[in-house]
Amino acid sequence: MSITYAAALPVRDETVLRVAALLYAERLRRNTRSGRRALTCQQQAVFFLRWLLDGTRIRQLVADNNISMSTGYDRLHETTAVLAAQAPGLHGALLAAKAAGYDYVLLDGTLIETDRVSTPGPTPGVDLWWSAKHKNHGGNIQVVCAPDGWPLWTSPVRPGREHDTTCLRAHPGMLDTLAATRGELRTLTDLGYEGEADTVVVAFKKPKNSDLTDRQQTFNRAHNRLRAVGERGNSLLKTTYKALRNISLDPWRIGDIVAAALVVLHLDHARTT
Repeated sequence: MSITYAAALPVRDETVLRVAALLYAERLRRNTRSGRRALTCQQQAVFFLRWLLDGTRIRQLVADNNISMSTGYDRLHETTAVLAAQAPGLHGALLAAKAAGYDYVLLDGTLIETDRVSTPGPTPGVDLWWSAKHKNHGGNIQVVCAPDGWPLWTSPVRPGREHDTTCLRAHPGMLDTLAATRGELRTLTDLGYEGEADTVVVAFKKPKNSDLTDRQQTFNRAHNRLRAVGERGNSLLKTTYKALRNISLDPWRIGDIVAAALVVLHLDHARTT
């Protein structure tokens, strides 16, 4: 016996229509014939948004839409790819931030947890996706935010075992892009990025067997007050989209999933910067 009940997604109608329009454009690009898909573009958009926003299980989604598991995963991955392709690049996001009149942006890393395990890392006995800091498996995502904590850009995924500075260096062109705007748009970070202090702005680290000067302490207080707001961006993504709290798909897909969530966030709030 099954019970049918009504539910509502916390998303604007315009957002669903925009996602459906992007899916329609993708079907045209692929020359998909009309009537060949089990789901319409709007049904597929709702399918994806239920998974992203509410964390609805794929088994439940395919049952509700009377499609197979393989078709359900295909539609999920297709929508993720279509939306992720709309995500801004880092250079464009920084230019938009500059045009918006910002003096600085905020950079912080976050761990998107996953239950995929048993992938050997470069160090014997250490799993590739295990984060010792968070005591969990997951993927490291770098997030650039506006001064008020609004997410502007998210990076591709790196294994959770990697330090934020390692991730920063691993993303092609990221350091060069941040360095190119340093004179007009500073990037504020925490001490986890101290290895790249020539590119990003970090607080002063207390010297061994010594103390910070009064001027350095004053700078640190001002810096940390501004930088800490960046954590709002990570929190906003994870609290808005339940799927980002634990992803049970291939961990290498986490980057595209977070980018897709960023695009939906921008669409739903009609705000990019």
